[in-house]
Amino acid sequence: QVQLVESGGGLVQAGGSLRLSCAASGRTYRSPTMGWFRQAPGKEREFVAAISWSGGTTDYADSVKGRFTISRDNAKNTVYLQMNSLKPEDTAVYYCAARFGPYSTSDAHYDYWGQGTQVTVSS
Repeated sequence: QVQLVESGGGLVQAGGSLRLSCAASGRTYRSPTMGWFRQAPGKEREFVAAISWSGGTTDYADSVKGRFTISRDNAKNTVYLQMNSLKPEDTAVYYCAARFGPYSTSDAHYDYWGQGTQVTVSS
């Protein structure tokens, strides 16, 4: 089992920045692929960013490319999502997820999920 705990969400004005963190505990002797997903009210959950176990591969949704950066510190079992130039449409609950398997950006392939952290961007 893996437990994931997100932090760093909050209320920010458009154009501002936030950094989300996701701390993993439990079955951390293997470094999984990590992903960030988000779900806005009334919408489907969508992919935001993913990073391979080594950090050598990253992917981003088109809507966040150039503004968000995913990174990880395996020594701390923590993955980060730096979010810059935030827009009101970035408002959502952000979830981190872990996958013990081949690299994937599909939420259907992720095995463990955090409880989510709210990000609200005001205009």
